Amino acid sequence: MQDGRAPRIKNRAPAAIQITAEQLLREAQERQEAQFRAPKQRVEDFEELHEYRGRKRKEFEERIRRTRGSIKEWLQYANWEASQNEFARARSVFERALDVDPRSIQLWLNYTESELKSRNVQHARNLFDRAVTLLPRVDQLWYKYVYLEELLQNVAGARQVFERWMAWEPDDKAWQAYTKMEMRYNESDRASTIYERWIAVRPEPRVWVKWGKFEEERGKVDKAREVFQTALEFFGDEEEQVDKAQAVFSAFAKMETRLKEYERARVIYKFALSRLPRSKSANLYAAYTKFEKQHGTRTSLESTVLGKRRIQYEEELSHDGRNYDVWFDYARLEEGAFKQLKEEGATTEEEEQALTRVREVYERAVGQVPPGNEKRHWRRYIFLWLDYALFEEIEVKDYPRTRQIYQTAVQLVPHKQFTFAKLWIMYARFEVRRLNLPAARKILGAAIGMCPKEALFKGYIQLEFDLREFDRVRTLYEKYLEFDPTNSAAWIKYAELETQLADYSRARGIFELGVGQTPLSMPELLWKAYIDFEVEEGERARARALYDRLVGASGHWKVWVAYAMFEAQAIPLPRDEREDEDEEDEDEEKEEKKVEGDLELARSVFQRGYKDLKSKGLKAERVALLQVWKSFEEQRGSADDVARVEGMMPVQGKRRYVDEETGQLVEDYDYIFADDEREANPTSFKFLQMAHAWAQAKKGSGTAPSAFTAAKADDEDDDDDESGDEKSKAERMDEDGSDVASSHGGEDE
Repeated sequence: MQDGRAPRIKNRAPAAIQITAEQLLREAQERQEAQFRAPKQRVEDFEELHEYRGRKRKEFEERIRRTRGSIKEWLQYANWEASQNEFARARSVFERALDVDPRSIQLWLNYTESELKSRNVQHARNLFDRAVTLLPRVDQLWYKYVYLEELLQNVAGARQVFERWMAWEPDDKAWQAYTKMEMRYNESDRASTIYERWIAVRPEPRVWVKWGKFEEERGKVDKAREVFQTALEFFGDEEEQVDKAQAVFSAFAKMETRLKEYERARVIYKFALSRLPRSKSANLYAAYTKFEKQHGTRTSLESTVLGKRRIQYEEELSHDGRNYDVWFDYARLEEGAFKQLKEEGATTEEEEQALTRVREVYERAVGQVPPGNEKRHWRRYIFLWLDYALFEEIEVKDYPRTRQIYQTAVQLVPHKQFTFAKLWIMYARFEVRRLNLPAARKILGAAIGMCPKEALFKGYIQLEFDLREFDRVRTLYEKYLEFDPTNSAAWIKYAELETQLADYSRARGIFELGVGQTPLSMPELLWKAYIDFEVEEGERARARALYDRLVGASGHWKVWVAYAMFEAQAIPLPRDEREDEDEEDEDEEKEEKKVEGDLELARSVFQRGYKDLKSKGLKAERVALLQVWKSFEEQRGSADDVARVEGMMPVQGKRRYVDEETGQLVEDYDYIFADDEREANPTSFKFLQMAHAWAQAKKGSGTAPSAFTAAKADDEDDDDDESGDEKSKAERMDEDGSDVASSHGGEDE
């Protein structure tokens, strides 16, 4: 090894003779040197013995002289003298050690143990007496002393030692040991007296409980009750004192339960729980709940469960007072308890107490006003007021208090920032139920004037509608539309009202005013409602005019589809041509007469829509229109009509163009319509027609015609006056019934 580094291994080849790890361990064990053992000396005569003892004493004295404060050296010296049966010398060493450290517990214990081993009982007693006199707070010395006296059957001496010990007011274990000793010798009265002295020294709940259990176990039930009653009188009836004595109440009640005195136990539990706050009596409530489950009735058990849940809710609210979900659950709990008492026929006093609890919970809940003026913080809170008002109105029937609740809630909400329509409407409906209609109208009028809102208008209108005040409803709708003329639903509802009142001209006028509004939310709903109204009235011409106006304003492909379907469907007769209601009542099974639609008009609408979308360059919309048209022809038309629409369907082709942003050549799929190709490139279109026709003729006539062949057929329809000599080869193939298979013109397609 050089410079502290690991040696270099030049030859890394495996050794010729291999050894195992087990062999290495075995060899290492065999090569260990044997431990040094002092030679044994045999003493042959007293002279050698005296020489040996003198040498050892000299060694111990030297060690003590060097380390005088080391108790370990003194103990070794004294124990060696005792092993040589030199008890006088051993006592001398122990006494010298006690002069050095008289408070060493280990030294006293070894000294007494040495005396007991040599059966010097009186010496041991004297030592314990000296020890407990010098160290009266060391319980271990007292326990040893008492054990010695009891071991010697000196019960009176042990009792005397305990009395000396108790004078120092030790901890509970010492008192417990004293009582157990008396019970071992069947001295129950002495033990009871010890408990009484123990209580005088340390009047704590656990000591009272132990005393009561002791009296119960020895069969003195009256004495046990007296003990518990004395304890309760000692602690008093104040909240803090009752809280401290929960263990006494629990033990007292459990004792009565074991004695099958269930009413006594129930009274004890209720007495304690009535004087404790709910947040501090969780354990006592748990014990009471368990008691009621085992020995109570259904009513008492439910009352206990209610108390336990009250504690739970109070604890949750102590952490977050604005947890409105907990307030709702708490209020429902108290309401349920109040309703149950009423159903069971409780006394008036009990009902008043339950009602007070419900009101207290609601008052505490509504007192937790949300911070700030953001509506999201108030959404849950406002329902506390509403539930409170409904409880007072429905369950208690205290109508003045209900009115006061609504008024307070209305005053509390910052209506300049936001409002709650439900609050105003419920307040107004409450006044209606109290037959105070002017007050209800005044409330809703004030709400609309202060903070107009869609829900307020709807609620006020519904109220007047239920009262059949249609003139007021009309006035409200006018105010509603003045407030929000862009609301399509309001125009529709207003027109529906006039329809229900059979004022159709007024309804038509409302619809006209509505569709004339330029900024309109969801105008398609209003147009649809207007058209449905005219259809229901049997006014096909008016409905057609509306559709024409709508497609002119919108031009959406769905509008064209709806227009075409309208022309094809049957509608009722005009209202002035319908039969009287009396005649309809006479023949209930007679079907309603309708005016059938015109399929040709529907096809013309489809064609107009197709051309309109084509002029706007909307290819995807044209495809959607053609698909609906095709389905229409499959259901209502002939095979030629279906084939004609199929011929108008486009084919997908690839389109290459240069992207303006990236400048790269992009390849994309696009719809290719035959009529677009014919108008854009008439020469190449004729050639493409012939190619498709030739490919179709070669393939056979079993496949559907392509768009180009159908477009050619349209050309023929348009050019019926032209000469037949101008027909191309592809056109003659089309006359023979051949079709084109693909838009690409290839045989593989």
